[in-house]
Amino acid sequence: MSRIGKAPIEVPSGVDVSIAERTVTVKGPKGQLSRVLPGAITVRADEGSLLVERPNDERQNRAQHGLTRTLVANMVTGVTAGFSKELEIHGVGYRANATSPRNLELALGFSHPVRVAAPEGIEFEVVPAGGGLPARIVVRGIDKEKVGQVAADIRKIRKPEPYKGKGVRYAGEVILRKAGKTGK
Repeated sequence: MSRIGKAPIEVPSGVDVSIAERTVTVKGPKGQLSRVLPGAITVRADEGSLLVERPNDERQNRAQHGLTRTLVANMVTGVTAGFSKELEIHGVGYRANATSPRNLELALGFSHPVRVAAPEGIEFEVVPAGGGLPARIVVRGIDKEKVGQVAADIRKIRKPEPYKGKGVRYAGEVILRKAGKTGK
């Protein structure tokens, strides 16, 4: 039995979970998320918690048991607390500007500013550089997958390079630096 899959998911007060055939819908103070369950995995409500069950020990069902439990738990966490991912901008002249909570304008050393529009349910916040700290971009939303994908797409615009470390990186990410050319 999957250790992750058999753990119950606690549903806090103020969160409404509805299960209709293969679809789980979670409504909370921050919004609503819905997901179709994979394979033969089932979810059942039980006195303020959710239980994820699999019908048998086939390889496919074992593989999806823990995954499904984690996805449903992330939906419950998303509609109550939400998720965020922080990015740091390192480099001289590199900066970010939030023209609105849904639009971001980046100056990353290209000949033109790069504009990023947030998909539905995602918001941006820019914390300006200061006090020796780099500028930070905070990506917020209720869907953990979407928040992570948008942060990865922003990082992909200008990945950190290994010689000076310039570029966009996740907060706390360590960039392995290479030695440059040696002079004669």
